[in-house]
Amino acid sequence: MRIDIITVLPEMLKSPFSYSILKRAQEKGLAEIHLHNLRDYSDDKHRRVDDYSFSKGAGMVMAIQPIEKALETLKGQRNYDQIIYTTPDGAVFNQQTANRLSMLENIIILCGHYKGIDQRIRDHYITMEISIGDYVLTGGELAAAVISDSIVRLIPGVLSDETSALTDSFQDHLLSPPVYTRPAEYKGMKVPDVLLSGNDQLIDDWKHEQAVERTKRLRPDLYRKYLGE
Repeated sequence: MRIDIITVLPEMLKSPFSYSILKRAQEKGLAEIHLHNLRDYSDDKHRRVDDYSFSKGAGMVMAIQPIEKALETLKGQRNYDQIIYTTPDGAVFNQQTANRLSMLENIIILCGHYKGIDQRIRDHYITMEISIGDYVLTGGELAAAVISDSIVRLIPGVLSDETSALTDSFQDHLLSPPVYTRPAEYKGMKVPDVLLSGNDQLIDDWKHEQAVERTKRLRPDLYRKYLGE
């Protein structure tokens, strides 16, 4: 998978992609992540990428020219399955969306900034608009990092145990069950006996029951999806 990220703050994104799973995925050749400074595509002599809004509202708007040039440059080099724009008014990102995106070959993520981008870019270029939650960030860079992390870890071969991603929270509209490790007893606090039984079926049943109970208690909205409501 190749992810091209267009941003006005490329330095902000270098660190998240230089460690842990994202770093290993790139070293294995399973993922490519390329950062593009939007200012490099500006025709303005001062490399400006924003301008005033025609609506005369507060705040600046990302201009059409540098974004169009960046997108056309990248599209001229390869075909893209999705061109994603990170924006507070996009569809809220979830695990099912991450699953679908992880199966694609090439995607672009355009990081929103200021008061947003010229609407003509959204109308003519953007194929998917994503929000990572009902709140506003300074820019879309953190959202781009979240999206990239969540989809790259799903690519076969990225995780040492490929079944790990399949049992994560939200995969089946359930939260993960509690987890424990050694020692089996610590200062009077014990691991549930069923986990020490060695009976795989009992353990699986317990984990499912715990996942359902936790989801019902903590995330009733997810629980209703689990029930198919």
